[in-house]
Amino acid sequence: MDEKISFIKEWLGTGSINIFGLPFSGKDTVGVKLAEMIQARFLSSGMILRAATDVDMELRHDMAGGLLAPTDKFREIILPYLGRDDLRPYPLILSSVGRWEGEESDVMAAAEAGGHIIKAVILLNISENEVWKRWQAAQESGDRGLREDDRVASAIETRIQEFIQKTMPVIEHYHTDGILIPVAAIGTREQVFENTVNGLFNFAKAHQN
Repeated sequence: MDEKISFIKEWLGTGSINIFGLPFSGKDTVGVKLAEMIQARFLSSGMILRAATDVDMELRHDMAGGLLAPTDKFREIILPYLGRDDLRPYPLILSSVGRWEGEESDVMAAAEAGGHIIKAVILLNISENEVWKRWQAAQESGDRGLREDDRVASAIETRIQEFIQKTMPVIEHYHTDGILIPVAAIGTREQVFENTVNGLFNFAKAHQN
């Protein structure tokens, strides 16, 4: 594992990896651990946008119901992070940055301009049934901090439909670009992380300069 991580780190340089998946697929869990392992900086669009809801009540209402942030809000709030001077020396691990069709071109342009060209996109694959199993388990354990968009089933259903209708076309664009890495996200957190590292390592080996 250590040799694979080292190879991925060297291959990535100051580039970035964007991680997508259905709710409860483990995007932030995988992303945070991967960032730690390769000394990258982790940026979650959800975390950044939820922080912005303290002053934007309209955005808070939409996100609490499971809706994606409008593209104008995404461009205003998220894109500037990709050009920050304090992040320029580091690789970035992105969690679902650019989830609405058309935003992927903005993300790729902003990332490249900031010195963080997107070199791979990971899709953590789980079924809708698995989403509901994990949601029920989270309700019982309370281990997600009672996020507003996690509290009720209707918000989860909206998030699933938003992913299918709005985010899957984004993922198809990355697939067409040849940088998509599908990863099976079933099993323990350790197994999912190992699957991710293996997928990234194989991709990096095949695309090394």
